[in-house]
Parts: sequence; C-alpha cells; structure tokens
Amino acid sequence: MHSQLTAGVLRFQREVHPARAVLFERLATTHRPGALFIGCSDARVIPELLTQSEPGELFVIRTAGNLVPAYGPRPDAVTASIEYALTALGVTDVIVCGHSGCGAMTALATGEDLTGLPALAGWLDAAGPPTDPARPAAGTEARIEALVRDNVATQLARLATHPSVARALARDAVTLHGWTHDIRTGAVDVLDPRGATFTPLS
Repeated sequence: MHSQLTAGVLRFQREVHPARAVLFERLATTHRPGALFIGCSDARVIPELLTQSEPGELFVIRTAGNLVPAYGPRPDAVTASIEYALTALGVTDVIVCGHSGCGAMTALATGEDLTGLPALAGWLDAAGPPTDPARPAAGTEARIEALVRDNVATQLARLATHPSVARALARDAVTLHGWTHDIRTGAVDVLDPRGATFTPLS
C-alpha cells in the first residue's frame, strides 16, 4: 500500500500539480473555504469528490460516525476546528453528512460488542445519537438507515451548542445543512429546515 501512495504522490508532483500551478500558487497564500464539511472518517466517503469541490473550497472535519461532541470546557480537536472554521475563516455553510453502511451507526443499531475497541465505544457513547427503544422493530438495514438519519439531526443540534456556531447563527452568518449519502447509488438526501424529514437533493 505504501508504494501505491508513494507512486500517487510522485504522479501528483509530475502531472497534477504542474497542470494546476496557478491554482496552487494562489492557495499558497490564500485560505478562504466557503463551507465546513463534517463527514465520517470512512474511506469510501470523499467530501471533495462528492461535492466536486476544488482544492481550497472545503474545510473538512472527519470523525468516526461524523460525530460532533457537545461544547464543553475541555478543548478537543473537533471543537477547535469548528471554532477556527466559523470564527477565523468565516465559512457561511456547515454540512453534516452521514452515509449508508456507516460502521459506527451499524455498531449502535445492532448493539455490537465493542469491548475490544474501548476508545471507539467511549466516543460513540459520548457523542453518538441516543438510541430509541420505542422505535418500531425493523430489519437491521432499516434500523441502520434510520439511525444514520437520526444521527445527522443529533449532530446538527450539537453543533448549535458551540459558541462560534451560535454566534454565527444569531447574526444569520451561517446556514447548517444535514445530508445523507448513499454510497451505492450516489444519492444525497437533505434534512429539511425543521429537522423532520429528508428529501432528495435537487
């Protein structure tokens, strides 16, 4: 795998970078992304590919399960990155994007034993969505899909607990968006502003 990565870097230096030299010259001294994209660490979900964004257009945070911890007194990397994006960079849109087949949501939906993954278990317990025992019984795939959607809404609510986000919302300087992405079909569904239902992106 390392040799593939090395070959990729060399190809980038030889072919891609020279062809985009003007862009990278500008980016060397300018960092003004318009949006913050909070997505899952899953290797199958690539924010720049999904949104067809150029280098420099997205500020990206990737965490297991696209989780956002509630704001608290102890600093963490996610909180620091959110604060920087909103306060220093002035992004005007924040997207939280969940996806089909998410391993973190699968673990929560199925009650997977995470004894051997204590850090992940703690992360999901602290920042994951609450599971709803009252939700009607459904097949495993349907439960996972429902939790992926619930999780996006939960993380948007958590975002609003961050002072930098709250300040930007108060002055109408930022818009929050909730998305889910189906890896197989490429479809993206969007959470409506009232946080009740998802509809296809149009």
